[in-house]
Amino acid sequence: MNLELDFNGRTVLVVGGSSGIGNGIAQAFRARGAAVHVWGTRASASDYRRDEGSDLEGLGYARVDVSDFDAIAHCVPAFDRLDVLVLSQGMVLYKRGEFKVEGFRKVVDVNLSSLMACAEKFYPMLAASKGALITISSTAAYHATVGNPAYNASKSGAVGLTRTLAQAWAPEGIRVNGIAPGFVATKMTRVTTENPERLKGALSRIPAGRLGTPGDMAGVALFLASPLAAYVVGQTIPVDGGLIL
Repeated sequence: MNLELDFNGRTVLVVGGSSGIGNGIAQAFRARGAAVHVWGTRASASDYRRDEGSDLEGLGYARVDVSDFDAIAHCVPAFDRLDVLVLSQGMVLYKRGEFKVEGFRKVVDVNLSSLMACAEKFYPMLAASKGALITISSTAAYHATVGNPAYNASKSGAVGLTRTLAQAWAPEGIRVNGIAPGFVATKMTRVTTENPERLKGALSRIPAGRLGTPGDMAGVALFLASPLAAYVVGQTIPVDGGLIL
């Protein structure tokens, strides 16, 4: 194992780490020795299934509704040290649900406002460990998304928040960076991946010729949390197979 990607003795929390991209990132850190905790929305880890893209083996689990900022503030974590915080929570509403104020607010609360709530909560721990904060936004931040104004606005906001927190916290040794995934096969994208015509159209726009995987995102997360990225501050890296070229 590359010693710079050895996370033995480190503690990692992946918010939204119960499935999809977040789960892939959580397991990648666990495979490299970290003690990894995840936050999800279901009552217990046993409520998740592998056929849904969830692998919670070896991970600590807590149910926290990140749309409830009081719940975030009052959650007592199962650890007293944190070296890496990955904010991978996210949601989307289809059928023009985001054009209604209620739906718009719900998506922005989860995709953007909760990032700040989580960052604020764990700021003292990250400052103490001189740790890393990694946001998961989307390449949607760089182009229009038909039918999803709240998703687009929230992911664009996440990129700006990443820059601004990075500037504010770098003097204290906290490195804040982000990942902007392209098209990744997860529960959230089944509306496309399970529709052959839509999937064909999506693949035609990706120069790499395939969908991304949670593992593709995990590799970049490991890099950003490691000494290899010691001088990378405030950047959001598109990981998209060339989608936005």
